[in-house]
Amino acid sequence: MTGLAWTPDSWRGLPAAQQPRYRDAAAVDAALAELRELPPLVVAEEVDHLRALIAEAAAGKRFLLQGGDCAEAFADCRGAIIQDKLRVLLQMSVLITHGGRTGVIHLGRIAGQYAKPRSGDTEVVDGREVPVYRGDLINGVDPDQREADPRRLLEAYHRAAATLNHLRALVDGGFADLHNPEHWDLPWSREDAGHYLETLDQVRASLDFVKCLGGLPEHLRTGELFTSHEALHLPFETALTRWAPEKGAHYNLGAHFLWIGERTRQLDGAHLEYIRGLANPIGLKVGAAMTPEELRQVLSKLDPQRQPGRLTLITRFGAGKAGRVLPGLIEAARAEGHPVLWSCDPMHGNGRTTAGGLKTRAFGDILQELREVADLHRTHGSRLRAVHFELTGEPVTECTGGVEGLDEAGLERAYKSGCDPRLNRSQSLEMAFLIAQMMRRA
Repeated sequence: MTGLAWTPDSWRGLPAAQQPRYRDAAAVDAALAELRELPPLVVAEEVDHLRALIAEAAAGKRFLLQGGDCAEAFADCRGAIIQDKLRVLLQMSVLITHGGRTGVIHLGRIAGQYAKPRSGDTEVVDGREVPVYRGDLINGVDPDQREADPRRLLEAYHRAAATLNHLRALVDGGFADLHNPEHWDLPWSREDAGHYLETLDQVRASLDFVKCLGGLPEHLRTGELFTSHEALHLPFETALTRWAPEKGAHYNLGAHFLWIGERTRQLDGAHLEYIRGLANPIGLKVGAAMTPEELRQVLSKLDPQRQPGRLTLITRFGAGKAGRVLPGLIEAARAEGHPVLWSCDPMHGNGRTTAGGLKTRAFGDILQELREVADLHRTHGSRLRAVHFELTGEPVTECTGGVEGLDEAGLERAYKSGCDPRLNRSQSLEMAFLIAQMMRRA
């Protein structure tokens, strides 16, 4: 399809991986028709603003922090849970801004991250084979709710709208104001989160000093919040695509930023064909199987005009594997003249399963990959200016290690994820502190 005229539907007829199978095609068509008439969740001006900020990050002037749930649950569309997700991103940004001396772009995996790619179509639960859980956009975690249900497409839209509405109200209402510490405090001891608390104390002292000199704006905030999700369910994404006549371009206005995953980035596949025509900034997951030549072809397809802020490459290798792959990819992008933003996803290459059958990740493995990738970028004259984490503001027990010393025996205490394990709030802040340390050494 490359080289032919693009439309929001030009992906149809191409191989489309990871798509659900519905029994009632008429019900799917009705749900999509209603989606096409509903208001957009974001506006084109916000999308363009994010693209400009990402261009600054690629140039070394900002840092992109992308994080949130593996797959959002409809049941988590509640005020307290949404606040905790925003809170942990803002707290991480304080550590990175203070330690790395750079502005942070907040990009949540939120308000739309309702679908997940899976390695198989079925799984065995309690002795019976059922369709695999693909996220609340498609089916339910309960084994009795595994049939793909088109009504969930509309529910996903409305849950995303409610989540985004609450996030906007929190930011506009001063939740992100550094002078409102009651909104930022979490119930930890100073021993658990000493790095964060000490840094926040230093930030507050600096702000008070500047205020005394008359130089503090009335509403000092940590910045805007943007939304992102994986562009996986193509009919759903197409229904959220809108023509912006004043821009002369098509935007997916279901989120500010979309990415294509490792399982759906086939060069001649439907997902790359769909996303190549959008004006949104886009991300591409890049795993250990990606060759420099394949990357050149993908870059040519997704960013032929070499637009700053257009494309973020999100590497995901696994601890100890980046050195065999990343240098060649860095050189390929440089040789082709693409001003990409390099991001590191140290989560997805480091999964493992306990003897008891729980998916988990080790904090040490995540940190090792992050350090390896940062060192390789520095060695090869490149910049790592973004990270991509699966995390939550809740005190879950899904990843081992970190300041809490969580081991496998403690995972069942508060394991809540329906898909992949997430860093909890303490582990997330510890990771942000370590990122700031790495940035100071760069």
